[in-house]
Amino acid sequence: MTDLRRALVIVDVQNEYFAGPLEIQYPDRNESLANILRAIEVAEEQGLPIAVVQHETPAGSPVFAAGSHGWDLHPEIAARRNDSWKHIVKTYASVFAGTDFEAWLRENQIGTVTLVGYMTNNCDLATTAAAEPLGFTVEILSDASGAIHLANEMGQVSAQQVHEALLVLLHSNFAAVAATSDWAKAVESGVELPKSDLGTSATQGRAAFQ
Repeated sequence: MTDLRRALVIVDVQNEYFAGPLEIQYPDRNESLANILRAIEVAEEQGLPIAVVQHETPAGSPVFAAGSHGWDLHPEIAARRNDSWKHIVKTYASVFAGTDFEAWLRENQIGTVTLVGYMTNNCDLATTAAAEPLGFTVEILSDASGAIHLANEMGQVSAQQVHEALLVLLHSNFAAVAATSDWAKAVESGVELPKSDLGTSATQGRAAFQ
């Protein structure tokens, strides 16, 4: 799909990511929220379709429990939401899985999906990977997303390392990664964001570590 018609997709900007075990650690969550709000302004000014997504688990679950405070959209997002926005509730990491997201994109002749929201290391990653075989182009706004510290039997890694490494990986093949300000300029000009490819990234990576 080569159509540049974009949609802004606000992924899981819910209270769960602003307090508790899933609190976004990098970039600063308040700064990423400000950039998400800026992206919404640009999308509305330019007439882009907007989808807002909420992750949901059964009532009584420790996180994202249906109807809970953590499940609710962040107040800044809730205050800006209007009836023209597509609303999606998902139960898997990918926005595509078990929803009508793909159908909505095709009905609206959208070829490019711009992702903002959380987390880089989970739902953004899964949604980007799922878009590839479906033929959609993906953009991720680096300063309008975020990650958490992770530790398990395989080791530990900081949120900054997680976020930055995944953005390099995604930009090498799966998505065009850019700052919100650069994306805004591309939207206003009606042009694609530049993206690397695996061969180029591999060549540059080899040179960087020799």
